[in-house]
Amino acid sequence: MHDTLRGCLWMTGAIASFTVMAIAGRAVSLDLDTFEIMLFRSIIGIAIVVGVAGLAGRLGDITRRRMGTHLLRNIFHFSGQNLWFYSITAIPLAQVFALEFTSPFWVMVLSALILSERLTPNRVAAAVVGFIGILIVTRPSPETAHIGQLTAALAAIGFAGSAVYTRLLTRTEKITCILFWLTVMQAAFGLICAGIDGDIALPSAVSLPWVVLIAFAGLVAHFCLTTALSLAPATVVMPIDFARLPVIAIVGVLLYTEPLDPLVLVGALVIFGANYANIWFETRKRA
Repeated sequence: MHDTLRGCLWMTGAIASFTVMAIAGRAVSLDLDTFEIMLFRSIIGIAIVVGVAGLAGRLGDITRRRMGTHLLRNIFHFSGQNLWFYSITAIPLAQVFALEFTSPFWVMVLSALILSERLTPNRVAAAVVGFIGILIVTRPSPETAHIGQLTAALAAIGFAGSAVYTRLLTRTEKITCILFWLTVMQAAFGLICAGIDGDIALPSAVSLPWVVLIAFAGLVAHFCLTTALSLAPATVVMPIDFARLPVIAIVGVLLYTEPLDPLVLVGALVIFGANYANIWFETRKRA
């Protein structure tokens, strides 16, 4: 199978995992703030990564060669993830995901600056058409402005920076190493931010299973995302994430009785068409 298609398939696993994280994140939002969610999720994640790596004999993959790059990646990710957890409690899920989908545009800009990846005409065209689809979904206006929209948009920049530095790390580091430093650094950041007020709430018996689910889903999402980025350029892989929009829109209707605007589906079709055309062109060109 062509590497670009393999990368796209890995992204479907990331889509499912991020959807599960949104559901679990809403479930624990009444008991824990975003910093506490990140702290406990990361502590559980450390145990999972070390346990799985030990059983697989991959602990030797963990190195300290690129600590500066790991730090930059995790600062971007920690910022984006906290803003995302807040956003899913403030505005409808479909709107959060739609605004988050501006991330590929930031990925293209950062990839050109950091990774020296070319901004080919088909990638730019796909991004422009995808952005039109996002405008159809959100229809932003001063009357409908909400702080949750701003935090979701800022989260997209954080995720874009994380994706670009992930792509950079995959050139020399194994996935086990990337996931290990992800969980360790996120736990440190979470402890500092959650404890800055001197009060860290512990998960209740009801919320603990949801926190564990967030930890598992987050690691699976990052494993799928990192694998996808190791197979194909960031500007090709990241736009596949647009497929989360119709999925999360359906979840919002079924679980939270959020209204399903027909224009959400129209925008999703526009976004899907842009992604499909970009994947087809990239695959044909490489072949």
